[in-house]
Amino acid sequence: MTLEDKKALRRWAEHHKALAADVPVEDWLSKQDIEKRRMDLEKDPVAWIRYFFPKYAKYDFAPFHVKAIHRIIEHDEWYEVLSWSRELAKSTVAMFINMFLALTKRKRFFVLASATETSAIRLLTPYKLNFENNPRLRQFYGNQVTVGAWTDKEFTARCGAKFVALGAGSAPRGAKNEEIRPDVIYLDDYDTDEDCRNPETLKKKWNWFEGALYPTRSISEPTLVLWCGNIIAKDCCIKRAGERAKHWDIVNIRDKNGKSTWPQKNTEEQIDIVLSNISSKNVQAEYYNNPVSEGTIFRNLPFGKVPPLRRFPFLILYGDPAYSDSRKKESSTKALWLIGKHKGTYYIIKGFLARELNATFISWYFDIMDYVAGKTNVYCYMENNKLQDPFFNQVFKPLLRDECKKRKRELFIKGDERKKTDKATRIEANLEPIDRNGAWIFNEDEKDNPHMQELINQFKLFEMHLPYNADGPDCIEGGITIIGEKTTELQPAVTISYKELQDNNPYRM
Repeated sequence: MTLEDKKALRRWAEHHKALAADVPVEDWLSKQDIEKRRMDLEKDPVAWIRYFFPKYAKYDFAPFHVKAIHRIIEHDEWYEVLSWSRELAKSTVAMFINMFLALTKRKRFFVLASATETSAIRLLTPYKLNFENNPRLRQFYGNQVTVGAWTDKEFTARCGAKFVALGAGSAPRGAKNEEIRPDVIYLDDYDTDEDCRNPETLKKKWNWFEGALYPTRSISEPTLVLWCGNIIAKDCCIKRAGERAKHWDIVNIRDKNGKSTWPQKNTEEQIDIVLSNISSKNVQAEYYNNPVSEGTIFRNLPFGKVPPLRRFPFLILYGDPAYSDSRKKESSTKALWLIGKHKGTYYIIKGFLARELNATFISWYFDIMDYVAGKTNVYCYMENNKLQDPFFNQVFKPLLRDECKKRKRELFIKGDERKKTDKATRIEANLEPIDRNGAWIFNEDEKDNPHMQELINQFKLFEMHLPYNADGPDCIEGGITIIGEKTTELQPAVTISYKELQDNNPYRM
């Protein structure tokens, strides 16, 4: 594990210990009282969960929680998928169910699988910590820690239940707990956005589950197969599992009437606040099990009048080059766009987007500067990450010098050396909220310009798996990001001394 992963696990351990320390134990109960209470609680799994995990289950269960708990526990042989929205506690409820099955000795061998071994260990950690530190479990079921068989990714409790954490692609064949083959196969956070964008990776992960993990079960003994995850893509492992399951439980953050499905925890006001701060694509995938279909991320793309250029404090001229020096259709498009911000609105003013030669790309900078004609300040940028840096220095700088000589004037282009995240995710996350809120305008005077038409086309056809070129949107994202950074530079934070605050505060006692 990385250092950050280890720190995250330590934070979780500290959090759990704080929860456990706040769970009162009824010290006055006799052995007979404990045995009677235990038998009564085990007859009602929901009451059992509320008693042993009061801090985890601090909100009343919603009806869909109760139904799922009873449905899964009542079937020894069962295959279910829980596609509950984020904040509906699907992983926590799964833990309650698995702990109940382990401590009541209904199941003996639990395999917890996730996208990676690290995420699988994170999944297993709360189980391990509850066995170690939950005072009520210890009072009713005794100390569950076994010496010499107690690690972060594999342990066997004194109740006889074995727990193993596996990452996708590892080798589970031949797994046994004494004579017992896995009788609970639990998968959580198995899909990732990146994997779902790659059909081959998705195929390998599904084949690993079906061909390696699932066959570790016994044919003659009943087995629980439980998946937890949202439908994050048109094709994903959760969707494939749901189509094969005995029961696929899909619950969104809000029901068909637009009301919270778990009002005891998530109020309408709280849901509104959270959803307003993320893009529609992520809202649909994470909270409504509805991955956005092609061409529906950027819906508005409004055209309008651009204010006179002299009213902008500055403009950004941002270029997104391509490695190819070709006009062929299979080559990438080069993009250069002039962008400004005025009174809270971004303006996409003028630019170029086409398959062109490198020399032509450099000449575009001069053409745009001629268009601005000194009406305001312009900062010229070009994308230049570590991989592009040799190309920037060895190809574009000499071309820039040649063009300066040809035009008989100087022009300076600064390389944007930011380490960028995944292209599709970055474009969607940073630009979709701007489009949804109508906070940008495309120059209507350029509406018939083929370059502007191509830019709009790339936005309309944009999808997370990038079925169409997205160099234009990538360029706009870079320019808007630079505007934010430059605005911060030009308008530094104002600091007030403690003495000024004391002297000028009319409410000071």
